[in-house]
Amino acid sequence: MPADAASDVRIHHRACNLCEAICGLEIRVAGDEILSIRPDDADPLSLGHICPKAVALKDLYEDGDRLRRPIRRTESGWQEMAWEEAFDLVADRLCSIVEQHGGDAVANYLGNPTVHNYGGLTHGPRFLGTIKTKNRFSATSVDQLPHQLLAYWMYGHQLLVPIADIDRTDYLLILGANPMASNGSLMTVPAFPKRLKALQARGGRMVVLDPRRSETAEVADEHLFIRPGTDAAFLAGLLKIIDNENLGHPGKLAAMEDGLEVALADIGALDLDKLAAHCGIKVETIQRIAREFAAAPRAAAYGRMGVSTQQHGTLCQWLIQLLNIVTGNLDREGGAMFTRPAVDLVDNPTSRPGSFGRWKSRVRGLPEFGGELPVAALAEEILTAGEGQVRALITVAGNPVLSTPNGTQLDRALDSLAFMVAVDFYLNETTRHADVILPPTCTLEHDHYDLIFHTFAVRNTARYSEALFERPADARHDWEIFEALGDRIAKRLGAKRAPHPRPDQVIDMGLRIGPYGGMKKHPLNLSLAALKAAPHGVDLGALEPCLPERLANPGKFILCAPPEMIAALAVFASELDDAQPAALSLIGRRHVRSNNSWMHNSQRLVKGPVRNHLLMHPDDLAAHGLADGAMVRVASRVGAVDVIVEASDSMLPGVVSLPHGWGHDRSGTRIGIAEAHAGVSPNDLTDELRLDAVCGNAALNGVPVTVVAA
Repeated sequence: MPADAASDVRIHHRACNLCEAICGLEIRVAGDEILSIRPDDADPLSLGHICPKAVALKDLYEDGDRLRRPIRRTESGWQEMAWEEAFDLVADRLCSIVEQHGGDAVANYLGNPTVHNYGGLTHGPRFLGTIKTKNRFSATSVDQLPHQLLAYWMYGHQLLVPIADIDRTDYLLILGANPMASNGSLMTVPAFPKRLKALQARGGRMVVLDPRRSETAEVADEHLFIRPGTDAAFLAGLLKIIDNENLGHPGKLAAMEDGLEVALADIGALDLDKLAAHCGIKVETIQRIAREFAAAPRAAAYGRMGVSTQQHGTLCQWLIQLLNIVTGNLDREGGAMFTRPAVDLVDNPTSRPGSFGRWKSRVRGLPEFGGELPVAALAEEILTAGEGQVRALITVAGNPVLSTPNGTQLDRALDSLAFMVAVDFYLNETTRHADVILPPTCTLEHDHYDLIFHTFAVRNTARYSEALFERPADARHDWEIFEALGDRIAKRLGAKRAPHPRPDQVIDMGLRIGPYGGMKKHPLNLSLAALKAAPHGVDLGALEPCLPERLANPGKFILCAPPEMIAALAVFASELDDAQPAALSLIGRRHVRSNNSWMHNSQRLVKGPVRNHLLMHPDDLAAHGLADGAMVRVASRVGAVDVIVEASDSMLPGVVSLPHGWGHDRSGTRIGIAEAHAGVSPNDLTDELRLDAVCGNAALNGVPVTVVAA
């Protein structure tokens, strides 16, 4: 870390790992005090951009509510304990339950921040694997499961997710995504506003479909309101028109596709008028967008949370892939391309391409994907007695009470567990149920390499971040916690456990065997030492065409008509005649100052105008006899919340919106700032029975609700 010549101020460069954008930062420090956090103008990916969350890294580091030593529940309240004592207690309790009830009696849940800390990725699965359980859950199934499943089926690997090449495209079609607020999701695109301006300056267009006129829709060339949960109708309409009018031109993809004609024939059998009526977009508009997309020199279709977390989310993602394929825009500059990261998790001897349906959940029979079950099943697996009942839970960096459907039911279920341990540095709405909480170091106290989001980036880059502050002597990194627990559990259960390298050693080997490493004889000869010598990161160039070589299906083909999707299309078609939109449908929303529930304990991120209210169109307010600014009760099949309503013509009539991650009004937490800005949790309204029928992903958008005066 270089020092400022004029003082003892140190200048530290790193990537922000609070969200998927991984923006480059320049942090000025004097001793243990953070003086400033600003953009790293030399970062080749983020281009001198940061958002307010990055500055809140200072708040996280200094947060007096953040746990720094293990605590355990006692009759007189929470008490600190020594690390070794905590490890022994946790291992003993978990092993006792396994020995008495079997491995499936212990479940685990991995929260979203796990993928933002590379120690969790390199060592977390190894620890969890010491307990042979099929009850493994994560935030994947309230998020991006449809993307990964389609990547696995169509391209052969769950991480072969095509990325919109925004820096070179001429036509960007976005459904259910708000990158102005999120900086991209499953599309690592920092500096989105700057990249959008460049797209428009070269004559390109961005078209956004969303039930809300979001921050991204505001700056789009065109925004179309679409009814929640009906995106499949719009996408199928585009494909039907392109095929009927012979606008498709797959080009080189024709030689590697399998089943495209079958898929298009089934889509072509759908009635265009019914599709248009279902999604609320005129036939003429669907025709125009289809022709524009097909005629654009370079186009890319991209769909995210709004299309992922709905009842036809997997179907939507399939149709998006087909749209990019049939127009020849897959694996083409300016289209939907595949990143080639420096640590390649696809072309890697330890890679896991994916799996589906190897087992099902005990109570409802929901399918496994990638070794995990849909988290919508977690509460019932705890509450339903019988062989295989979940009696203990391990949570890692997660708050499923606020982030999974029917959080109230899960809240009740957690209270009935025989034992719970949380690896987390907050006493939050979920961890308050734990018997032991093991807090890892915060992000500035450990080094980092972004394994996942380099894999989804709009440009090939690599960056290693050294720790800003040394780990305190009485603290532990997440991977150290996992290793200590894993060693104890393996010894007790009689399992073999070989030594494992540190996270930085894993990354060094990944770089060396990766596409830019010496073992591939690449002139860059990338290694960890090379990245340490380049604190601003290394630019590895724009995305490049890579098919069919990068396809992971045997025979190097694209499976365009997975049987499960043909069946899902038939189900969708049968619903078109009978589908009746709910009087009011609930959707989520994202704000640039918020990502996950734990970010609400930063004053700089929650200050200013209230953002956790209900948005409702003025016409709907009038129809329901409600006033702007009134307290209303929003109710669904599973529960009700009281919240202030705000009139907003940004909403499609018939649709209301609550933001994710709020609901800090439960007792027994220790997050003072968040409690003072509690808000309500939309997942007290989302329904654990409303799922994507193909894969079990939670349908968090389009939930039928009622709104009345509170």
